[in-house]
Amino acid sequence: MAKAKKIKEDQLSTIVRHQKDLNTILTNIGVLESQKHSMLHQLADINKTAEEFKNELQKEYGAVNISLEDGTYTPIEDSQLPEPE
Repeated sequence: MAKAKKIKEDQLSTIVRHQKDLNTILTNIGVLESQKHSMLHQLADINKTAEEFKNELQKEYGAVNISLEDGTYTPIEDSQLPEPE
């Protein structure tokens, strides 16, 4: 039986290091994708909550623009309102 041929130790070390680095990066990408997925759900929840609160404010004050600086509001003219879908 012929003796198995081998690459040099430093070459093997380089290949092993590259594979380890790739695996680490792929694991990190998986973690980031999972975090992204979670954050997208949080974003949807916040948007839903904000929209519900906006509707509550609209029932109380009508269609208005509200200043986030001091809470003052001005009525929105019909021409500024979005077209109904």
